[in-house]
Amino acid sequence: MIYFVGAGSGAPDLITVRGARLLSEADVIVYAGSLVNPALLDYKKDGCEVYNSAKMTLEEVIAVMAPAAKAGKTVVRLHTGDPCVYGAHREQMDELDRLGLAYEVCPGVSSFCGAAAALKAEYTLPNVSQSVILTRMEGRTPVPEKEQIESFAAHGATMVIFLSAGQLARLSERLIAGGYAPDTPAAIVYKATWPDEKVVRTTVADLAEAGAREGITKTALITVGGFLGTEYERSKLYDPTFTTEFREASR
Repeated sequence: MIYFVGAGSGAPDLITVRGARLLSEADVIVYAGSLVNPALLDYKKDGCEVYNSAKMTLEEVIAVMAPAAKAGKTVVRLHTGDPCVYGAHREQMDELDRLGLAYEVCPGVSSFCGAAAALKAEYTLPNVSQSVILTRMEGRTPVPEKEQIESFAAHGATMVIFLSAGQLARLSERLIAGGYAPDTPAAIVYKATWPDEKVVRTTVADLAEAGAREGITKTALITVGGFLGTEYERSKLYDPTFTTEFREASR
């Protein structure tokens, strides 16, 4: 069996219980070495074969996993965060389908969740934002025409922007062009939940200056929106004047 496992956002103890068990049982581990905390390899057993996919192509990854699985070995493909977000695991699963090989997916804690924890923030605040947009800037690889930063910024919702820390000046311009006010709160979260985690609070207008000041050019998420501010309405969920399925309003 081949298991696609989410490594979590960085800290080795933020992998799921299931993910840690699968790592400890694996005969072969192929891990995303450019992003996954290598401390997670401490879960592996003696004799486990380990491959760093940062130096491999899709074809080379499959060439390692497929023979091992056919030989009855347990294979873990270890992805950063949760593999469903910028994990490029769909193309691997399609190849395994073509080869008739079984696989399962073990979810992980995405870095956008780790970033919220680092910020001690809630992305969905009543009367501020009830939607979270996960996206990225186009770089060497494009994004669909309808998914440009400006079109998402027009919603005024919470935004979490991946893979864009090296383009902060352009990102700032495009967020403002899309509709965010220059003084909209923003934050750069570098390596969320890692030992060297860094949180930089700023505004949309000052993203580039803040990133340059802290020397952050990669491995960071940019969060944008009013959820980083101080104004919001109390949730109805725990409001004593609000009746729910489980309790009557007290007054």
